[in-house]
Amino acid sequence: MFTGIITDIGTIRSAEQRGDLRLVIGCGYDMAGVAIGASISCSGVCLTVVEKGPDWFAVDLSAETVSRTAQGQWTQGRRLNLERALKVGDELGGHIVTGHVDEIGEVTGLRNEGDSLRVTISAGPAIAPHVAPKGSITLDGISLTVNSVEDTAGGGVDFGVNIIPHTAEVTTFDSLEVGRPINIEIDVLARYLHRMQAFRPA
Repeated sequence: MFTGIITDIGTIRSAEQRGDLRLVIGCGYDMAGVAIGASISCSGVCLTVVEKGPDWFAVDLSAETVSRTAQGQWTQGRRLNLERALKVGDELGGHIVTGHVDEIGEVTGLRNEGDSLRVTISAGPAIAPHVAPKGSITLDGISLTVNSVEDTAGGGVDFGVNIIPHTAEVTTFDSLEVGRPINIEIDVLARYLHRMQAFRPA
C-alpha cells in the first residue's frame, strides 16, 4: 500500500528487454534500508526490487504491466515518481493507493489558475463512474483531488485537478505537456463500492 505522496524522483538508467523488461532506476533513497523484494511505486505502478546498489534499484516489468501502463514511460532517461511502501504507523498524508493502474488517461488541457496549474485529463468509460468532484484520484502515483468532472460523448470523462507549485517541484509534473499519457488509479473505496452495487438485488 502507498499514500500517493511522492518522496523521490527516480531516473531510468537502463531498460533491457530480457524475458521481461529489466529497468535500473537511479534514486536518492538510502538503499541500505531497502530490502530485496520490497515494493516501490514507480509513477503509480507497484514494482518489486530485484537488485540494488548504493543509489539505484532494479525491477522487472512483465509484458502485461507494460501494456497496461502509460506508453513510453519505461524508456532510458525517463523520470519516475517514487514512493516506498507504507509502514504501519506512517502518516497517511494522501489516500490509500494500491499501485494498480486502472486506466491510461491523456492530458488534454493545461492552464494557469492563480499560482496553480489546472490540468485536464481525458479518460474512458471504464473509470468515468468512479471519478467524482472532490474525490481522490492517483495520477502517475500522485494523490490528487478532483476539482471538476464533465461527462463526454461515448461515456468517457474529462476531469480537472490543480497542481500547486510544491507538487510540481517534487514530482514529474513540472514538465507536463498536452498529449502526455497518464497512469490513473481510482480511489479503492470507489472500486469496492462499484463491485458491491453490481450485486445489489434488483
